[in-house]
Amino acid sequence: MIQCEGLVKIYKTADLEVFALQGLDLRVEDGELMAIIGNSGSGKSTLLNMLGGLDKPSAGKLSVDGKDLLAFKERDLVKYKRESVGFVWQNNARNLVPYLTAIENVELPMLLRGKRRRRMRAVELLEAVGLGHRMKNRLSQLSGGEQQRVAIAIALANEPRLLLADEPTGSLDRNTSDQVLELFRELNRTIGITIVIVTHDPGLAKKVDRVVQIRDGKTSAEMIRQSYADELTGLGEGESSHIEYAVLDRAGRLQIPAGYLDADGFKDTNRVRVEMEDGRIILYPPEDRKSS
Repeated sequence: MIQCEGLVKIYKTADLEVFALQGLDLRVEDGELMAIIGNSGSGKSTLLNMLGGLDKPSAGKLSVDGKDLLAFKERDLVKYKRESVGFVWQNNARNLVPYLTAIENVELPMLLRGKRRRRMRAVELLEAVGLGHRMKNRLSQLSGGEQQRVAIAIALANEPRLLLADEPTGSLDRNTSDQVLELFRELNRTIGITIVIVTHDPGLAKKVDRVVQIRDGKTSAEMIRQSYADELTGLGEGESSHIEYAVLDRAGRLQIPAGYLDADGFKDTNRVRVEMEDGRIILYPPEDRKSS
């Protein structure tokens, strides 16, 4: 569904250049439910904007659903944003029109696309997100979690292949956040839509299949859910484990988690010894500098 190769984004302001992405590689399979995590300024929201056609890379390759986004003209981008991708933002002001009812909000993107049978589709979507009883309510009459459910229904209105969510639970309490995230899982299972969620919340790993960490504008680590973990470990629902991987890019570069480099022998040095042993690549502290 998504293929990023050597993605670079440079923002220029006056005499200053800021590298938001520095050669990022990422592949997302069709029908996958995944999260992108990272500190503020790591480049995760920049990546999401590019996947949604809201921003363009400075260099690299980017394709979504077989479409080369770098080759798009403005008309192509408008069509892509209307038909191929749906958005859910943390700030409901970006998702919803406050003076419309819930059902009118869901009908709006279909109206802009000129689709018929809008009311029937809007009813189906609101029922799917558990708001069949709140269709005629205005936003001021809905809780934060209910508003976010309306936003998800809006994002699905034009039947996109890809759903992008930027901090969708950032303004919600834990219980409501869990409900929204469970809704994402249910939609992923039932309609097979690919979902990419950007979040600060590491606890989200329990709700998705894969977590990709971005650090300094590059993918630095992945955590992949083990579908058989419950059977092997006897863990309860929501407690299944993940295996963590470091990410090796196409140039052979590897980012080592910071905590690993605090170990004795690796501190205060920018060198490691690399050796092949029994089919494994092993990193050792550098030789004692005095002896060398």
